[in-house]
Amino acid sequence: MSADKKSSLRVWWIPQVPGEPFLYDVPSLEAGVALYEALAEYDLFQFDHNIKPDYCNAGGMSFLDDDGDWCDFDPDDEFEMAEVAERLAESRVP
Repeated sequence: MSADKKSSLRVWWIPQVPGEPFLYDVPSLEAGVALYEALAEYDLFQFDHNIKPDYCNAGGMSFLDDDGDWCDFDPDDEFEMAEVAERLAESRVP
């Protein structure tokens, strides 16, 4: 994302709770889900190969609401994903 245009979607990932979240702007729900799943699979790979034997991670996605606040949602929840997709589609209508 360019610095002059703020994304309305982002992925957040905390590789070691209660640490600081890694935040990454994404251009679409599909791109966000792909990144979210890749981060989860990477942490699982590290766990399975004893690279990171003791950890607790957390992750999700956020969208920017009409008031400019970030609202978290679970990309694994089909109902929440449908609501966010509808909301984003409505916000793009001229």
